[in-house]
Amino acid sequence: MSGPSDLAVETHGLTKVFSGRPAVDGIELSVPVGSTYGFLGPNGSGKTTTIRMLLGLLSPTAGSWRLLGREMPGAAMSTLPEVGALVEGPAFYPWMTGRENLERFDSMGPGRPSRSRRARIDDALARVGLTAAAGKKYKAYSLGMRQRLGLASALLVPRRLLVLDEPTNGMDPQGTREIRNLVRELATGGTTVFLSSHLLSEVEQVCSHVGVMHRGKLLAQQSLSDLLASAAPRLRAEVDQPEEAAQVLSGLGLDDVLVAGRQVSGGLAGVPPELCCRALVEAGIGVRMLVPEQVSLEDAFVALTGEGFDVAG
Repeated sequence: MSGPSDLAVETHGLTKVFSGRPAVDGIELSVPVGSTYGFLGPNGSGKTTTIRMLLGLLSPTAGSWRLLGREMPGAAMSTLPEVGALVEGPAFYPWMTGRENLERFDSMGPGRPSRSRRARIDDALARVGLTAAAGKKYKAYSLGMRQRLGLASALLVPRRLLVLDEPTNGMDPQGTREIRNLVRELATGGTTVFLSSHLLSEVEQVCSHVGVMHRGKLLAQQSLSDLLASAAPRLRAEVDQPEEAAQVLSGLGLDDVLVAGRQVSGGLAGVPPELCCRALVEAGIGVRMLVPEQVSLEDAFVALTGEGFDVAG
């Protein structure tokens, strides 16, 4: 296994079987120190089960893992204080205010002097945008506010690794933007962020590396730029004879040619866009617009799995 200077999270053959069926099937995670790692997959793909094993909340059926370069679960006592986590929604006392919940949470942590507690809590509340709601009882919090408070609890002390399972669940667009900016800030400060999500657009904006889970297997993991480069770019054209244009483009070797109204699109598969334009014009088809499109993370996911990203699956 690699040393602590290389990887913040490392697994070998990590497996969890429920009732004879693998929920996580021999995955090999490699999360570089200092990266923002997007752990992608539809609901039911094994993301949360993996996270629960990494944090020692669930025992694996097989395999081994390291956090921050240390063998787990043997080094849990020394390692987990350096790991912040938000998994499957936070649990707080409903009759207490947000601040009171954080005070209770902070008092249970090792090495947290009471004299600086208020400053720690004020800073954590401010970072997640909950200062104004700190005096409100937790039972009156919306789902998005509860997620924010859970994230604040993970930020009460500096962390080398932050594990976030769907951190923007229930948040409005403004809250989602704030958490996105916070993740960027943490990464800039040197914290490794392991972010599990089904929101491809969010991952695409903040993550440096990605791992793609599908039906319990890790299909791919690499830098985001390399993953996007590996997916074939698509061509989109607006024409006056879309059905005929689709036949021409298919004949040139484009993949997955689709027609939607007057627009036709397809995977370029190495075919130069200028050749497509010339072929359409020579076929007597009027071309109003033709542009190669930048590959999205969703395109790359579909290319890997052959399926759409069904967040309810």
